[in-house]
Amino acid sequence: MSAVLDRLAAHRLVPVVVVDDAAHAHALGAALVAGGLPVAEVTFRTTAAADAIRVLRDRGDVLVGAGTVVTPAQVDAAVAAGASYVVSPGTSRAVVERCAEHDVVALPGAVTATEVQAALELGVTTVKFFPAAASGGAAAIAALAAPFADVRFVPTGGVGPGNLGEYLALPSVAAVGGSWMVPRDLVGTGDVDGLRALVADAVALATTLRP
Repeated sequence: MSAVLDRLAAHRLVPVVVVDDAAHAHALGAALVAGGLPVAEVTFRTTAAADAIRVLRDRGDVLVGAGTVVTPAQVDAAVAAGASYVVSPGTSRAVVERCAEHDVVALPGAVTATEVQAALELGVTTVKFFPAAASGGAAAIAALAAPFADVRFVPTGGVGPGNLGEYLALPSVAAVGGSWMVPRDLVGTGDVDGLRALVADAVALATTLRP
């Protein structure tokens, strides 16, 4: 894995964040760092995403990526803002190839054997498993890991404290993405203390569940 993927795997958790106002990105970064999880996947679901990524990048202490990236143009915007990795809900050749042009890590979505093979053909060996809960959860990942022993998965979607352990127990899971520790309402109010507490709790839980 690349250095970026190594860092994601070391943290085991990837907060998936929706930011409505980039003015709150600095508070978000402060909460992530204080909570012991200096990682963020800022989704391109709002117009503030690129600016929020730029704010987090400029802090210098958060590994920040872009999520919900579905077009090459969004890859360009994410990289220009400072994203170190790009996450897509599905596997798009155009998106993966644009990431390669920028020399930035691509994490395309793949939940079937066909999609995993498509990702492998593009040179990708770590994929996002999304939506995880709706696509069979940990059992589905375990089944895919049998024929694809060299592939690592980052399950996201429907993951929370109640089922986190099921995913972290799998050797094929590099990290787990989730939004429960960065709820949109607290991000939107810049509640550093509230976010820090949730992040710290998530880190503590992941530590106790680590195989």
